[in-house]
Amino acid sequence: MAPSMPGQGGQGEMMREMMGSGQNQVYPALMDQPNMTAQRREEVKKLSEERIYVGSIQLQDAEKQLATAIRVGDHAGAAQAIQSAREALGQLESGVAAHRLLAEGTPPQNAALRWLKQSMGLAGTSEQHGFFGLSWFHYLTMFFLTAFLVAMLVLYFYKTRRAAALVHQLSGGNAPEGLAKEGMVASSSTLPMQLDALGIPQDIAPSRPNSWTGALLVGRIFQETPYVKTFRLVDPLGSKLPFSYLPGQFLTFTVSPHGQTVKRSYTISSSPTHRDYCEVTVRHEEHGVVSSYLNDLVHEGELLQVTAPSGKFTFVGDDASSIVLIGGGVGITPMMSVVRYLTDRTWPGDIYLLYGCKSDDDVIFREEIEHLARRFPNLHTTLIVDRADTANWPHLVGRISKEVIQVAVPDIATRHVHLCGPKPMMDAVKTMLAELNVPLNHVETETFIGKEIPRPAGATTSEASPKFAVSFARSNKTAPIAGSKTVLEAAEDIGVNIEYSCRAGTCGICKVKLLSGAVTMEVEDGLEPADKAQNVILACQAKATCDISVDA
Repeated sequence: MAPSMPGQGGQGEMMREMMGSGQNQVYPALMDQPNMTAQRREEVKKLSEERIYVGSIQLQDAEKQLATAIRVGDHAGAAQAIQSAREALGQLESGVAAHRLLAEGTPPQNAALRWLKQSMGLAGTSEQHGFFGLSWFHYLTMFFLTAFLVAMLVLYFYKTRRAAALVHQLSGGNAPEGLAKEGMVASSSTLPMQLDALGIPQDIAPSRPNSWTGALLVGRIFQETPYVKTFRLVDPLGSKLPFSYLPGQFLTFTVSPHGQTVKRSYTISSSPTHRDYCEVTVRHEEHGVVSSYLNDLVHEGELLQVTAPSGKFTFVGDDASSIVLIGGGVGITPMMSVVRYLTDRTWPGDIYLLYGCKSDDDVIFREEIEHLARRFPNLHTTLIVDRADTANWPHLVGRISKEVIQVAVPDIATRHVHLCGPKPMMDAVKTMLAELNVPLNHVETETFIGKEIPRPAGATTSEASPKFAVSFARSNKTAPIAGSKTVLEAAEDIGVNIEYSCRAGTCGICKVKLLSGAVTMEVEDGLEPADKAQNVILACQAKATCDISVDA
């Protein structure tokens, strides 16, 4: 059979089916039955009704396919969906026409001939035609298809604009003024509902801070260095991760290594492009309660309680055309997440990675860093150690210095810098960057975790100190707070969401206003004099000395 005529995909398909064999012979049935019996009329009527039903279902499917294709920008898929819609309309048209002709009692031969001419777009029929010899049915069909396409395009761009605003807000930025005026910025409490209403898949946008708490399975454990392990965490049921995150964010673990509940945060070292798992890389600290527990006692196949995601020390490539990542020791973990993410996405900007360790045995991810540097010419790596214990160390020996930075990163003063590592190292590098004229607002820093000081063996909360109550005014919730428990930990116990990052009192992310009562704080580095004057406290450090109320 000859191929269908240009612009007549639906009719071509219809003719192929109508002129075929078997039960689809509706046209031949009308042409070859001058004296159609009642039984035969009933058979043809049934075939026409089947055509109407099938065409309706196909048209609905085509509309869904077109909506999906437009939303994701799949032009080929949109064209295929439009073609499917044409074919579905052909099915509908043939079924409706046959049903109508049977109902009107029109002579079968004349009806089939007129139907054939209409289907092939031939002139000379008695039907009313519009311009260019097309029937008004064709014009109506094209009008509805065009209107539907325009509506979907408008909806697509509107959703894209709203999604951009939501992602920008979640990543720590402020929404553009125009979007804020239009009400396109969601609060943390309404965000999941708005994402669902918009039809935005949850894995496109990062989850709001600390939005998910549950159990993850330790799928694999990798020994990176003699004192560092990577823990790959997966969904216990084998699904994708139940949350989304940005490169540079971290997880908070709740464990009970010695009968006491302790929370510690560790940066995610894997890339968000991998949705089936995430990884944290933990150094075994000599007196670290949680790091010792993870490295010594946790095995593959165990479940860990996790809260995710948190942190604003992120970079996805849209804030600058290049990035400088300076890490020391286990401070490489957020940097590695960023490097993996940018290379996975084939980001075109220059990536400068400077990584310092005590010895070559302490370099985490060495083989992968060297491998990525060979594969991606825009990734410029500088590895430096205080001492090289092996003769085949091919990189620098010494410490990160102003001269090393100048050689490794041309035009450093024009670039954005992310810095993470031990506090003495970070303080020294910040001084170097200032001497190299790097603007202060171009430098972002991250402090990992707070002090891991275990309680005395056998001590209980009630034995450590009296119990008090903390009221969270905006959330209208109250929790007991005693012993070494902080306001942040009390909030976590009852599901009050307070953003935080370092849990060490230095970043200032967990600031809340103390409405009544009094607290003590071991570290107050994250507070400015103006904060203290306004009775602002650090939730991660504040411990109650009486009943208190905070604005959270």
